[in-house]
Amino acid sequence: MATEVQNQNNVSVDEKSTYSQDELPDLLPVYYRRLFPYALYYRWLNYGGVTKSYFHNREFSFTLKDDIYIRYQSFADQQEMEKEIQKRCPYKIDIGAVFTHKPKDHKTVKATAFQAQEKELVFDIDMTDYDEVRTCCQGADICNKCWPLMTIAIKVMDTALRDDFGFEHLLWVYSGRRGVHCWIADESARKLSQAARTAVAEYLSLVKGGENQTKKVNLPQQLHPSIERAQGIVEEYFKQYALINQGLLGSKEERDKLLSLVPDEKLKEILDEELSKPDKRTPEQKWERFKNWVTSELNRGHAAKCKHLVTEVMFQYCYPRLDVNVSTGVNHLLKSPFCIHPKTGRVCVPIDPNNADDFDPMIVPDISQLCREIDEYDRTHSATNDENQPPNKKRLSDYKKTSMRLSVEVFETFVTNLEKTWKGKLLEQSDQKMEL
Repeated sequence: MATEVQNQNNVSVDEKSTYSQDELPDLLPVYYRRLFPYALYYRWLNYGGVTKSYFHNREFSFTLKDDIYIRYQSFADQQEMEKEIQKRCPYKIDIGAVFTHKPKDHKTVKATAFQAQEKELVFDIDMTDYDEVRTCCQGADICNKCWPLMTIAIKVMDTALRDDFGFEHLLWVYSGRRGVHCWIADESARKLSQAARTAVAEYLSLVKGGENQTKKVNLPQQLHPSIERAQGIVEEYFKQYALINQGLLGSKEERDKLLSLVPDEKLKEILDEELSKPDKRTPEQKWERFKNWVTSELNRGHAAKCKHLVTEVMFQYCYPRLDVNVSTGVNHLLKSPFCIHPKTGRVCVPIDPNNADDFDPMIVPDISQLCREIDEYDRTHSATNDENQPPNKKRLSDYKKTSMRLSVEVFETFVTNLEKTWKGKLLEQSDQKMEL
């Protein structure tokens, strides 16, 4: 995706951002006036107007400058939403549930009557949850050595959600700093109860346990086909990510971390002795030796607890780590696509899961870059060129002048595919009215 952005838009993308948080109050009005994709955004969240009150009853929250937080915002239509966003210029927009009543009127409704009804099934994957298996970065920092964890998460989860649950309309979004979000917009997903959401999240969660639990992946003796499928995806990335990027088996400290995951003490001693030998073997060769010793012991009828140890180790380092609480609550709010992350200035852009390997968060455009790109485009395509154009030529949308163009196209594809599902419902409603 990074290369496509540069080549197809003919826009130079700086790897090192010049963005400063001090610019945000001046840049947000420009962004919300000229770049935020209101029409597509409304087409998504209105869901074709199949349920007339669906958009009216949707909660939005705004975080304004100086961390002023406003909940229970709601809008009658695209125009009202657009006007309010441009008026307030929120530093962050969160999307919540569809309620029984308009959220802005919640104080006029009895608390027992004001209930969250529906919302997209969402997932939040944050890089900080992987800190124990990252040596390159910690906390909010990310780099190209650890970002493959997000690529793996997208591939594992996108495949499972489509193949195992039959969901079709998944929107993957970069969080703007250190993670990714997934919005599942299928009607069946939006109508899930809290218990059903919890069940889906638990099904996808294999890495479990807090800071005090060393071994966080314990697989059943008989592996479910979904686990075997995930194993194939993780295995594809494991050597590059864990052995090369993170230096697993490259130092005593990292070797000890690996050995702490071995539940059989005798096997642990054998592996410790084998991996501690002072030789010139590469981490990849040591990993192969590790796997061979585990297989050998299992074939001898030893180390029964280690049947899936190799897979458990790979999953501990690479399998998606979910914030289950985000997924289970119907009324939980999640950051909207196309927000600007105030710390980085980067846009929360959609990611095409089919091209997840090509997505590079380091060159996602920031708001100052986008504003410069508009100015540069307007300068180079000024009145001299326009004089030769027919007077009725349609004005080019501002986002098409920038490196945000392909990201909006990913969003448009998602919305267009989603629209096909409710056109049939609208025709059905129309036929029923004609019969009446």
